[in-house]
Amino acid sequence: MNITQFADLLVAARAQEEPQRLLLVFAAAELPKDATPEEAQRFANGEGGALKPVLCVDKLPQELADFPALLAEAERTGIAWDLLFAAGLSGRGGQVPSSDEAEQPLKMMVGAIESGSIGQFLAFDREGEVVAFY
Repeated sequence: MNITQFADLLVAARAQEEPQRLLLVFAAAELPKDATPEEAQRFANGEGGALKPVLCVDKLPQELADFPALLAEAERTGIAWDLLFAAGLSGRGGQVPSSDEAEQPLKMMVGAIESGSIGQFLAFDREGEVVAFY
């Protein structure tokens, strides 16, 4: 399945043979303190910068009606964010992974984003559209 928006992710997660738990990390773009003037200008134009995880949560696909519902939930936290990273954690033997089982993979995901290793995750903008990094 070609995932181009958050709704596609929900459809794909719900269609898996084993139940899934979604790992979601919201990240804010920020300008590093040691940025060059050129990097600062690119950042001002909406490009570049560093990603800082600011909020993370695990959810069952069935707990998410759609992207606007997730967006509303995130907005209630009052935490500003620019990108949403998502990954799936697969269950075994028909059993969905618990939130406790998702804790370590979620921490590892946060660490990967902090170090810039984002290639293994889907990224979505604030409209729920997939973001590609080049």
